[in-house]
Amino acid sequence: MWNVGAGRTEPMRSKEFAHDYRISQSPNLLPVRVSPAWRDEIAETMPELPEAKRRRFVRDFGITPYDAECWPRRALLPIILKLVVRAGAPAKPAANWIQVELLRQLKRRGKEITENSRYSPAKLAALVAKVEGGEINAATGKKVFARMFETGKPAAEIIAAEGFSQISDTGEIERWCREVIEKNPDNVAKYLAGNEGVFKFFVGQVMRASRGQANPQTVNDTLKRLLS
Repeated sequence: MWNVGAGRTEPMRSKEFAHDYRISQSPNLLPVRVSPAWRDEIAETMPELPEAKRRRFVRDFGITPYDAECWPRRALLPIILKLVVRAGAPAKPAANWIQVELLRQLKRRGKEITENSRYSPAKLAALVAKVEGGEINAATGKKVFARMFETGKPAAEIIAAEGFSQISDTGEIERWCREVIEKNPDNVAKYLAGNEGVFKFFVGQVMRASRGQANPQTVNDTLKRLLS
């Protein structure tokens, strides 16, 4: 019981003998003897246990232990990831896209993962490869993935049609950075005074000017150089 005054639990009474539990002895129950051979035979027929499955997900797919805890609840996720990796996408980024973007798109459309959709593991693998290869950035990749769900078209076709290719031209990116800096002298003063949080404002403005297509790392490096 809980002793409110003392703030602790306390035992009420003990049960030490079979009659305390109202147990009736049955002379007809024979002992069960499990031989090593029988034990091994049963073990071979058992499905993969949850802990072994989680360790395998972490080892084979490079996902975090937290994700490995969640994945067995969605039995098809590991299967889809395996197919995506077979199609050439790196395991960890593919796992992130499936865990976040795939489930987001399915939820947005009110679909289950078991339902047919207009994406395929091969198409998703091609998209992940383009993001990882720097052809498009992650933000643009999310837009492309949404279009893939809407149209069923592959990533390459959508990128070409929409002009989504990532811009890494340092001259073009520097021009955008200079324009943003010139238009925001007050924020420049704040940054130079030590308010480093305002740096995100400059990055956001440059990405907006480039329609989200500028290479984020190049934008960061260029802004830091110009603002210094």
